[in-house]
Amino acid sequence: MSTSDPDQFLNTDQAATLLSLSASYLRKLRLTGGGPSFSTLGSGSRADGVRYRRGALLAWAESRSASSTSERDAKVAA
Repeated sequence: MSTSDPDQFLNTDQAATLLSLSASYLRKLRLTGGGPSFSTLGSGSRADGVRYRRGALLAWAESRSASSTSERDAKVAA
């Protein structure tokens, strides 16, 4: 699997690095909603079993892009 494979699973630290976010912020988004989609692999819902697909992370980041602050504010309000 190449490092650009959209189906590659990343753990929280790897996902945070890809998005240039802190791992704690990514964990907060998991709790409060609004973050990228994730899967829970392994035993139950243990935090160490959380994985993000690379493609889902990049799609989430793209969905948050805007060309002006007014465009960004409209997306946030929606």
